[in-house]
Amino acid sequence: MANFSKSNVPQFSVDVYQNEYLPEGAGEVNAIVTVTATGGGTIGSAVAAPHLYSPGQGPSAAVAIMVDCSGSMDYPPTKMRNARDATAAAIDTLRDGVHFAVIGGTHVAKEVYPGGGRVAVADATTREQARQALRSLSAGGGTAIGTWLKLADRLLSSADVAIRHGILLTDGRNEHESPQDLKAALDACAGRFTCDARGVGTDWEVKEVTGIASALLGTADIVADPAALAADFTQMMETAMGKEVADVSLRLWTPVDTTVKFVKQVAPTVEDLTGRRTEAGPRAGDYPLGSWGDESRDYHVCVEVPVAHIGQEMLAARISLVIPQPDGSAQNLGAQGLVRAVWTDDMVASTSINPQVAHYTGQAELAQVIQQGLDLRKSGDMDGATAKLGRAVQLASASGNADTAKLLAKVVDVVDAATGTVRLKAKVAEADEMTLETRSTKTVRVKK
Repeated sequence: MANFSKSNVPQFSVDVYQNEYLPEGAGEVNAIVTVTATGGGTIGSAVAAPHLYSPGQGPSAAVAIMVDCSGSMDYPPTKMRNARDATAAAIDTLRDGVHFAVIGGTHVAKEVYPGGGRVAVADATTREQARQALRSLSAGGGTAIGTWLKLADRLLSSADVAIRHGILLTDGRNEHESPQDLKAALDACAGRFTCDARGVGTDWEVKEVTGIASALLGTADIVADPAALAADFTQMMETAMGKEVADVSLRLWTPVDTTVKFVKQVAPTVEDLTGRRTEAGPRAGDYPLGSWGDESRDYHVCVEVPVAHIGQEMLAARISLVIPQPDGSAQNLGAQGLVRAVWTDDMVASTSINPQVAHYTGQAELAQVIQQGLDLRKSGDMDGATAKLGRAVQLASASGNADTAKLLAKVVDVVDAATGTVRLKAKVAEADEMTLETRSTKTVRVKK
């Protein structure tokens, strides 16, 4: 077994931002928790699984690329060619030694490369073989994404690696299996690999694609113009190759009589993790955070504590980072944060909202009102849609979320951003509306 120096080990840190002062009678405690991983390049799964780590190359990894080959990929005919080129670009981005497979997806899933229920190991020869195999990709058939995911899971789990990742591309709706079948496939794959999902063109269902990414702790996006696929696939694969630690969980311990109201990721995107808790011993629960490279993410933790008297204080929650092990134990990553509650009669102290908490509460509301506004617009409630999207413009403007403000301006005419006064545009390009919906959960970080 290799000998690992301290520099091989990822350095995780936890910072807590909160106003710990509560007025008499209050029992809700809010905190923003910033989790940061640093170390770069050769850190990673040496911690969790030294045998799965190749020095100088980063942790061992396996990637499955799932390419939609349904009949609609032939319209326009360039779309299938763009998908082949994008897959080739992603394969070129693989590190030597990474295991990989390509899956062609229709109403059934088929192995395009290497075949035989195996994964290939990336080197100059296998990359070239995979590129040749991509020539056989042609469009025809239906769409049953659950079958693609189940095949990806089988192939990825055949490799003894630290990090398992999927990339999924679709251009249409999941018409050849029931929503229950897709959900069952996602439930079966959750926690086994992470997956980035992309919709190409404008004939796919936003909630399906974002739902896949959400369940498998990956990213979702639209590639409205198929010509942009290669650049997007390259960037996705570069990010996947930068992941160094898999299956990190945020462990939340709370004292007796305390209730966890919610745990949400709030940056770089809004993702509610509350329902994904797994119990981890007395009064502790683990929330899955997926795979990590060199990066930083923010989480909003809200707990209800028993009301106490002026002058009393308590530890409302203790946060640590762990990697759960197959035997039920967990490896602690050494970073910890404390959330406190102090009851005071100082009105100024107890009524000021922590700026981080205020900012991300606004960002979470922004994501919600965009979804509500677009749903109301689709159902024909133009007054309701105008009110919700006006509130979205107001929140985006106040928080400095310029990217979302730009996307909103393609769907509404902004009369006054500060008050949220808008008019719905009479004609909206489908790609613009889908881009706003797909990216509605992207947030901007608070200036710390």
